[in-house]
Amino acid sequence: MIPAEFKYLFPSSVDEAVRMLAEEGEDAKIIAGGQSLVPVLRMRLAAPTALIDIGGLTELTGVRDDGDSLLIGAMTTHYEVQRDHLIQDHALLLRLVTDTVADPQVRHRGTFGGSLCHADPAGDLLAPALALDAVMIIAGPSGRREVPAAEFFVDYFETALGPDEILIDVRVPKYTGWGAHYEKLNRVAQAWSIVAVAAAVQVSGGSIAAARIGLTNVGSGPVRAVDVESALVGQPATAEAISAAALKASSGDSYKDNLARVLTGRALTAAVAG
Repeated sequence: MIPAEFKYLFPSSVDEAVRMLAEEGEDAKIIAGGQSLVPVLRMRLAAPTALIDIGGLTELTGVRDDGDSLLIGAMTTHYEVQRDHLIQDHALLLRLVTDTVADPQVRHRGTFGGSLCHADPAGDLLAPALALDAVMIIAGPSGRREVPAAEFFVDYFETALGPDEILIDVRVPKYTGWGAHYEKLNRVAQAWSIVAVAAAVQVSGGSIAAARIGLTNVGSGPVRAVDVESALVGQPATAEAISAAALKASSGDSYKDNLARVLTGRALTAAVAG
């Protein structure tokens, strides 16, 4: 199928892109890597009057050290996230999750911020962003604002972004020295998750000092497994403690509940093992 006719705009700065969004109205769309939007356009499931291509905004690319956190540009590709040494050292969970995103071709074109804005509940990056307490930095006509991941993901394919706003950076606290793992169940290679679990664990003196756990595709958005986290803290880093805590993973769906518990146990076991 051929996409419907649209105006194509190529801003030279974030401020210009925001201005274009305001001028073109709510039927305008931002296009980043295009890995989610282009197929939708081809099937005419979306027919924006204007596409604003931010692919040339190099200010939105790269990973930067920001003291106690990392700043990840929204236009940073999955491939770049996989290979960045700051991600490897301070946010290992993001690298492990990104390794499972689609296939190499998509990872070279798709963007970190684009995946978060698409807000597909089966998308792999939402749960780790939630679990790691990421903060979205957004540009709009009124300036910049920050939205925690817990407030950013609103519903199926819906975020807190306004129609005239752009995600520009994602701030992720550093989890230096934490163990991490992403346990993903899908039917075939490179398919969307049926259920997945993102886990990061800090072990100190043989006990679990802190844990961050996010569940993928168990609801209309990512789910933070706070009951599992609470059950783990202060417990010995043993198989028995992990199994007991994993039983508290819940999706609200009887079929996915069992998957969530099994995968949570596997993810935590691998994360603790380092």
